[in-house]
Amino acid sequence: MQRRQFLAATAALGLAGPALAGDKAARDVQHARDYTTRRRFMATRFGKTAYVERGDGPAALFLHGFPLSSFQWRDAIALLSPHRRCIAPDFMGLGLTEVARGQGVAPADQVEMLTVLLERLGVDRFDLIANDSGGAVAQLLALRHPGRVRTLLLTNCDVEPDSPPPALLPVIEMAREGTYPDTWLVPWLADKALCRSAEGLGGLCYSDPAQPTDAAIEQYLGPLVASPERKALTNAYTLGLDPNPLAGIEKDLRKLQVPARIVWGMSDDIFSKDSPGYLDRVLPQSRGVRRLEKAKLFFPEEYPEVIAEEALKLWA
Repeated sequence: MQRRQFLAATAALGLAGPALAGDKAARDVQHARDYTTRRRFMATRFGKTAYVERGDGPAALFLHGFPLSSFQWRDAIALLSPHRRCIAPDFMGLGLTEVARGQGVAPADQVEMLTVLLERLGVDRFDLIANDSGGAVAQLLALRHPGRVRTLLLTNCDVEPDSPPPALLPVIEMAREGTYPDTWLVPWLADKALCRSAEGLGGLCYSDPAQPTDAAIEQYLGPLVASPERKALTNAYTLGLDPNPLAGIEKDLRKLQVPARIVWGMSDDIFSKDSPGYLDRVLPQSRGVRRLEKAKLFFPEEYPEVIAEEALKLWA
């Protein structure tokens, strides 16, 4: 489905319009300014969790991918904040979250941090939207708090039979050697055209060769290479994805009585194309799969209208 069809579909739901008006690169510059203004920090035993919050009403929690941050959800939040209290945190080890000394940053640790964050924010129940490694955290979070999760919207992400995916193994090996940030992220941040090239983050994870924008690259990669300590945390986050953090969860997912919807970019070369069908079979309250033939791993950033459309249908 082409972007104009996405816009037409969401316009019918009253979603398109000023929230996504204008050139994306210029809009991202404004988003970056807004994030600087809106970003808050919650001090806990885990450190200081960076998050943004927008809208009122029932809460929706947005979990981002790797090596991204909550900035990934900026346009989806713009569309959905009239309908939900949208909360988007940065994971420990990514974005601008400050991590306490000695604190782990594996998916199970992220679940612990999110649990405390939600309690501090007074959130009892929430809708859950996730992408990439955030999807692994979402599954673990839903299993820990099944009574608190109203709905689960999963996009391209880890699943038990495909975690970590083979395509990530070279990155994990670089992290094990302590070289991942300097080998990939530092050059991408310095040369944004390289970051958008076929060999960069853009070519690997985005279908639009103009993505990610300069402002998005700064938001994502700048904090990860800002100091030796942050580079070490970036490596630690990567290493937390191996061994498989989802090992053994299928039997519990089969009992999870949470309405779920899967939306999958089928041009993704990172995760298996069998994974959306697997999730649809395993999750007993699945509302089916929507496959986007031309979309890649980080399509929620490129097609926020699809996220908004599917979320509103699921929430209804």
